[in-house]
Amino acid sequence: MPERLADETVATGGRAVPCRVVVCRDCCCGTVKVNADHAAQTARLREIAPVRISACLDVCEQANVVVVQPSTAGRAAGARPVWLGLVNDPDATEDIADWVRAGGPGVAARPDILDLYLIEPPRRTATTS
Repeated sequence: MPERLADETVATGGRAVPCRVVVCRDCCCGTVKVNADHAAQTARLREIAPVRISACLDVCEQANVVVVQPSTAGRAAGARPVWLGLVNDPDATEDIADWVRAGGPGVAARPDILDLYLIEPPRRTATTS
């Protein structure tokens, strides 16, 4: 077993926790407003990692949005979720799948090509009374 997976397995009581992927599929992402094969993208990512379908992630101008959450080992290395936008073609989805398969944030170096898709997560604003 590779060392990074062994560490994850110990930390999770015997089971490795891989990267997780969140795909936005609400008002803009995942709709006909964006010319992409949403079902194929979701299915491909599910072959590699657990995928959660999300309501609007508040970055509609960047549809389709994919967030790669680090594995247990990635979080232990200080990695944060990586937000990717305009993920609208199969090649981009495949680049993400390859990175996640390699370990994702904090474990595997992000391929340079994915720098083209990096976006800032929306900022939450504090509410005051």
